[in-house]
Amino acid sequence: MNYSTLKKGLAVSFVALMGATTLANAQDSTATSSSAKVFGGRGQYRTWSIGVNAGVLSPFVAIGGSNDFNSQDVNLGYGISIKKQLGHAFGLELNGIRGKVSGSNKNAPGGVEFGYRDFETQIQYAVDLRGVVNVATVDFLRRENSVNFFVTAGYGLMASSSKTTAANGTVTDNKGTYIGSQYDRHDAKDYRKDVYIPVGAGVKFKVSDRVAFNLGYTMHFTDADGFDGATNVKTTTKDKFAYGYGGLEFSLGSKSKPDLNWVNPLALMYDELKDPSLRQEVEALKNRVSNVEKSIEDLKKDSDGDGVADQFDKCPGTPAGTAVDGSGCPLPVAPVAVAATASGFEPIQFEFNSSVLKTESYPILDQLSSGLRSNGGKVTLKGYASSEGTAAYNLKLSKDRANSVKTYLVNSGVSSSQVSAKGLGEANPIASNDTEEGRIQNRRVESSRN
Repeated sequence: MNYSTLKKGLAVSFVALMGATTLANAQDSTATSSSAKVFGGRGQYRTWSIGVNAGVLSPFVAIGGSNDFNSQDVNLGYGISIKKQLGHAFGLELNGIRGKVSGSNKNAPGGVEFGYRDFETQIQYAVDLRGVVNVATVDFLRRENSVNFFVTAGYGLMASSSKTTAANGTVTDNKGTYIGSQYDRHDAKDYRKDVYIPVGAGVKFKVSDRVAFNLGYTMHFTDADGFDGATNVKTTTKDKFAYGYGGLEFSLGSKSKPDLNWVNPLALMYDELKDPSLRQEVEALKNRVSNVEKSIEDLKKDSDGDGVADQFDKCPGTPAGTAVDGSGCPLPVAPVAVAATASGFEPIQFEFNSSVLKTESYPILDQLSSGLRSNGGKVTLKGYASSEGTAAYNLKLSKDRANSVKTYLVNSGVSSSQVSAKGLGEANPIASNDTEEGRIQNRRVESSRN
């Protein structure tokens, strides 16, 4: 390919770009404004795009390195792409290119080096999946960017065939001579298959809401020596080639949605925070919180000071100092000894492996609470357990049972300093642990007045 042909190709590309830009601007003049939110998800954006590109292929890459031929030719390459944008800064792109790569040894004495004059490799296809990262922009203060710099890397597979010219002018066309399988040496193929790693960078210009113009450069590193048809020339050489291109990328999807490629998340967040409707929602939320707080205060209100909130007080206006039950009604005046036994009061029973108080224990505990609040004094709570389980576990369980009784008394108005609780485990059974009836009696808490 000569430079005249290349210039004609670039001119055609420029005319196509201008035409596409004009068409896209006309189509986008009716696009509606976006209501995208910072945390609204990808569904509020256009995320798919297709692209076409054309450019030049070269056997040399920008970072240098060893090559089998010392002079490059510039040849036309072309390709297509399909991209899914996964976030503001990252997308996955499927790429395919075709074209010709060629070079020579014209800079060597006699135009020959290692027995070769030149080569020409036809790329039937080179297809890869690569990640595309938007690394920077020159207009980061804008609500939507219009110039993005990007880098790419991925993994691909290509099919190619090469021709070489020897020092004596003999041309060797390798097409149809490639071994298709290492197990079948007679299975000759037209093209050799190689994997490669594409690594590149570029810049993207927003032409319109639908169209972007891309300039990029990608280096393709093959995992073999033979892409150029010259093998075992330099033992450490794995072949490579580069593709510099320009192309158009077309965003797909509803025109009412913005392209995720160009959204600036920081500017979007700033605009969202300044949105008057958001401020109204915040104020409404504050009012709801205030109403909830007021409702909580109303629930806690205790007009007669008897320890029972007005919402649950069935006997409002109880005189100060009157002992009341859980519904706020005065307790009957009775000596503590009504429910007392030799140990202080009737034992509080518990279910198997439980420290939860039974409701039938409440009257006994209310009487004990009334006596302690009216007459003062102190009480010692002793928790016990039946013999099931280990001694260590039963000791802890008995302590939990004693603390359950203490918590009830303290919540009913008894000072915590008036009550002490301790667990004695399986000690001091009042019935045999060999029967379930006896074990039921042993699951208990006893008290003694100090």
